[in-house]
Parts: sequence; C-alpha cells; structure tokens
Amino acid sequence: MALTKISVAKGDGIGPEIMDATLEVLQAAGAQLDYEFIDLGEQVFLRGIMNGIDPQAWESIRTNRLLLKAPITTPQGGGYKSVNVTMRKAFGQYANVRPVRTFDGFVPSKHKGVDMVIVRENEESLYAGIEYRQTRDTCHGVKLISRTGTELIVRYAFEYARANGRKKVTCLIKDNIMKITDGLFHQVFDLIGAEYPDIVKDSLIVDIGMARIADTPEKFDVIVTENLYGDIVSDIASQVAGSVGLAGSMNLGVGCAMFEAVHGSAPDIAGKGIANPSGLINAAVLMLYHVGQGDVAAKIGNALLVTLEKGQHTGDIAVDKSKALSTQQFAHAVIGNLGQTPTKLTPFASVRGKGVVMPNPKTTTQSKRTKRLVGVDVFIDADTVDSMALGTKIAQAGTPVLPLQLMSSRGMAMFDPKHPSKKPETEAVTDLWACRFVGDEGKISNLDVRTVLGNLEGLGIDWVKTENLYTFDGVVGFSGRHGA
Repeated sequence: MALTKISVAKGDGIGPEIMDATLEVLQAAGAQLDYEFIDLGEQVFLRGIMNGIDPQAWESIRTNRLLLKAPITTPQGGGYKSVNVTMRKAFGQYANVRPVRTFDGFVPSKHKGVDMVIVRENEESLYAGIEYRQTRDTCHGVKLISRTGTELIVRYAFEYARANGRKKVTCLIKDNIMKITDGLFHQVFDLIGAEYPDIVKDSLIVDIGMARIADTPEKFDVIVTENLYGDIVSDIASQVAGSVGLAGSMNLGVGCAMFEAVHGSAPDIAGKGIANPSGLINAAVLMLYHVGQGDVAAKIGNALLVTLEKGQHTGDIAVDKSKALSTQQFAHAVIGNLGQTPTKLTPFASVRGKGVVMPNPKTTTQSKRTKRLVGVDVFIDADTVDSMALGTKIAQAGTPVLPLQLMSSRGMAMFDPKHPSKKPETEAVTDLWACRFVGDEGKISNLDVRTVLGNLEGLGIDWVKTENLYTFDGVVGFSGRHGA
C-alpha cells in the first residue's frame, strides 16, 4: 500500500507529548503514513503571524489535504485569531464530528451505555468571530446562520446516521427566543429530515437538551447543532462519558480534513509527562478510517480499549492514582496490546458502514425567495437616559416615506412616536440605541435609507451601524422589540 502523506502539527502545551505518543502507536501498528511536520500555534503567533499558521504550513495542508493536529494555544487579546477557526473557514470544514462513548466498568462515569455522535456546524453562528465595539459602552457579536451552511451540516448528520446504522438524529436549537437564526436552522432540519423516513427525528431547545444529555446521555444517538452549542455540548457529553481527555474529533468539508483531540493545550501540566494521549489517538483512528486504513484503525482502537480494560490508565481517569501511567507508559501499554480484542467493551470494526456522502455547497437547495425592503434599523451612540427627548429628536430624521416606528435599547422599546409622552417602564443603561424606521413594502429604496441617515447626521446624531429590514415571501425577516 502506498503511503498516505499527512501534515502533522505538534501544537502547544501538552501537544508535543501526546503527539509523540500517538505517532509511536501509529508506527507500531503499521499505519501507512508519511508525515510532514508543520508549525502552527504559539510560536508562530509570537513571530507576528496573527492567525498562528506558518506560510509553509499553508502549502503543506493545501497539498496533503490531511492534518493531524495537537492542541494549540491562542494568546489572549491582541487581535490573535484562533488557528482552529481559521483552518475550518479557510478549508471549508463545515462539519465537526465528535463520537462520545462510555467505557462501562473501566473508566469512571455516572452513566452507562452512552454511544452518541455530535455533528457540529463548524463555520457559522457566533463562532464566526464577527464582532464590533460600537460605542464606549457596547459591543456587538454577529450570529451568522445561512441556509446553505445549515443544509450542509443537517444533510451530513443524516447521511452519517444512515451510513453508520444510527437510528435517531436530534436537533438542538434555541428558536423560542432566536426565531430568525435558530428558527431557520430548525426549519431546514425539518425540511431535510423528511427525506430520511428511516431515521427518527426530534428537536430540543438547547438548554433542556444539554440538561438531558448531562442527565440521561444514553438516550441520544446523533446530535446536530450550531457551532457554539456544539462546542459546549460536546464537552459536556465527553465529560459525562468519563473524560474530555478520551475524545477525538474530525473536521470535514470541501477542503482538507483535520483530526484533533477535543481538549485544549493544558499548559498547566505541560512537560510533566502525565497527559492522556487517548483523545489524539482516537482522532488518529478516525483519520485512518477516513483514508481507508480501517484495519489499522481497528487494530489501534481495540488496543486502546484493551488497555482501558486492563486498568492501564493515566492519572486523569485512574481510580488508584498511585498506579497511574505516564503519557509514554500509556502509549507503550497500547502498543503492547496491539492485536488484542476487548472482551467487555464493544470492539472497533475494520470497516465502518458504507461511508458518508459529503454534501457539497453546490448541491444544496438554496431556495430562492422574494425579498423586499421595508425599513431600516439605525443604531446610534447617545449618552443619555432621557429616552423621550432623544426619541423626539430622532423622529425628526424620518421622512413621509420612511418614518420612525420606534426606538429601543437592548431589545426593549423605549420611545413610540405615536405616544411621545409615554414613559418607558425602565431607563436605558447603555449608550447604544436602535432606531427603527419602517415604510410600506415595495415603496422604499436604499435612497430613502440614505436620506434618513443624512437627516440624522444633520441633527448631530452619531449613527454607528445600520441593518436593513426585509420581508421574504411576505414573511418578516427581523425580530420585534419587547414592549412595543
């Protein structure tokens, strides 16, 4: 078999230790891999490269299209960009897949029979990292949910379930509050789910969904959810199953595939030789399945299970800490168990299902809808608590075509031009105000919006941001305001 060339990043903190252990296991198991080592992470950041990715690393990843990556440390503040987020977006890795299982009787857990897979959208939501500071008091984070991105991840989840003999897919959303963004995710889930009658479908509000995963995780099979929710729920599920240190994940899409441990770089224990390499070993197993070396993947996965059955544990999961193995000792234990099959835990198979059909952005439905401008929200910077005086002034910026409908602060209506003397229930506590100007559908244009902005400027009002308001097939595409 020809060697498969992969890019390898040893990472930061405990990364080099667990990567060395993982590579030792891969070599002993006979993995047909050719390694190209690249620089990612802290040292690259310190050289002034803000995304933490060395230029030569980019070329390596583009060429090999496979990356095995240890945890990375992103410096706090200073405009540094997360390596993970950059990689996922640059290479179109829209799906993050994290299998979670319990090792009943061998790794301490309050639960038994847990065997779930979390399919997390990987490029959008708040994790897109689009943020602004608009005033002295207020910052703004953009929650980006696209129909195309949602269709990709939802369809992948159902394809994964079908290919791997899974029976149910659960969608986690918060559309009781975020009716536009999470509402779209839920609608697409229902639409695509109807194409898979052989799979049970359900949806849960994310807060109660996470609570149930913490309480009865054995009831879940495949979970599909947005980026931020998926990050949180996968850590909850991994910890519930025994340890975050045991979980591996893969990032898949139209570019390269990236395989990594779920946990972080843990700088507090770096260099002590006590880190658990299981998460990265499990990530390497996922990679071997991905490149068609299922026999080696099963060999390593089963050796890892045998190691756990024998009580050969690192300190994070060892019941008797005095018998805990070091990182290197654990790797050697796995190597010593190669070729053995677990007797209690469900073994890895050399072939997994039929293979997952990866959806492509060009083949999603991308339904077309009639879009009409109906108004604009103009966000202004005004350091005052007198909403009535401010609202009366803002109303002067409106036009007969595009009048002021209301003014709000943090989603709460604070001024109604139809009732200018009505005091709000509470005073504003921030200097960012949203002024909503609304006209008749189909009768206004961007020129009317610019006229309103010019009027505000003429009044000495500092406007900092605008959001045009649209309907789609007659359905309002923006949220209302509390108290309006």
